[in-house]
Amino acid sequence: MIIRPKFYRFPLFISLLSVSIFSFTSCSKDDTSNNNEEEDVVEDELKLDEDFYLNKDKTVANYILSAKDYNSFLVPDTEKDFSKITKKVYSHFEDEFDFIFILSTEDDQPSGLYYGVSYTAQNDVEGIGGNLYNGTAKYGSSGRLKSIIHMPKTEYIKNGPFLHEIMHYWGNYNFIETQESGHWGFSSVGGQLGGFDELIASGDGTYTGKLNGEEGFGTFANGGNSIAYGNAELYIMGLIGAGELKDIKIAKNAKTTKYGEFTADEIITLTANDIVAKHGERKPSVATSQKAFNAIVVVISKNALSKDKLQNIEDDIENFSRNSAPDASWSNTYNFWQATKEKATLNIEIPTPKKE
Repeated sequence: MIIRPKFYRFPLFISLLSVSIFSFTSCSKDDTSNNNEEEDVVEDELKLDEDFYLNKDKTVANYILSAKDYNSFLVPDTEKDFSKITKKVYSHFEDEFDFIFILSTEDDQPSGLYYGVSYTAQNDVEGIGGNLYNGTAKYGSSGRLKSIIHMPKTEYIKNGPFLHEIMHYWGNYNFIETQESGHWGFSSVGGQLGGFDELIASGDGTYTGKLNGEEGFGTFANGGNSIAYGNAELYIMGLIGAGELKDIKIAKNAKTTKYGEFTADEIITLTANDIVAKHGERKPSVATSQKAFNAIVVVISKNALSKDKLQNIEDDIENFSRNSAPDASWSNTYNFWQATKEKATLNIEIPTPKKE
């Protein structure tokens, strides 16, 4: 059995770059700030036990931890045991979630901390690279859980890397060759895991990559939630078939010369036929692949959430998960439904707790 816990560091997501670390790492510093120490605490919540609450709309869970336990998830470059949180979830709910989203409540991005991390709990999809395995039991799931995502600030629901971390469940696990492990690197995928969607040859082995008509792209990520999933990302998610998969250009031995510009020994092109020949057909196919996903949002904090804080989280997660465009406050930011080109949905309504 192969377990693929992945950690990713992200610089500013309003820019296009991010950094990836494929090892056990972690969050901020020991004396982390916390924005929950306010007097105006939430009332009318559903109390499931002494430290675990649901909001009245049943869209957000709040797990109140000791300062020591809370801070343990914010220490850079250390292994974290998120099963402590997921097993708390499964102590109250049946195995009904594809994703468990864990959000810390930091006011500022802690120095040295990833902006988002994704732990892949299993892979049951063939034809997209990687091995089949099931490590869900580690987290208390009986086989449904796909991945656990942690972000240190609740604001990243809107700004990213939320879409990016969700995409890490499917790729890039050797779907295409890349210089940036787990990401698209110098390729024309042009999606949440990096890459361009237009390539201009300048001569002498120099190229310019563009994304959405603008010069420049990230090899690890592209602008937080400001772009939709790329064509190949929709394919590995099972939302389009091989007949809709576009050719993918990959730069060999690429080296950045300046933002958006790089040199390469050559550009190779993979067709849909090439990809299917290498990996086999995607199973499940687009006809039978999962397109409706369930998730639970768990906010971890040292104190009860304030009314304003909870309201902001409720608004952002509702916008992110709705099956229509988010409200005007999101401007040009994509939610999950939009990012999938309206082909997939994300349900964050928390089901009725199981009986004790």
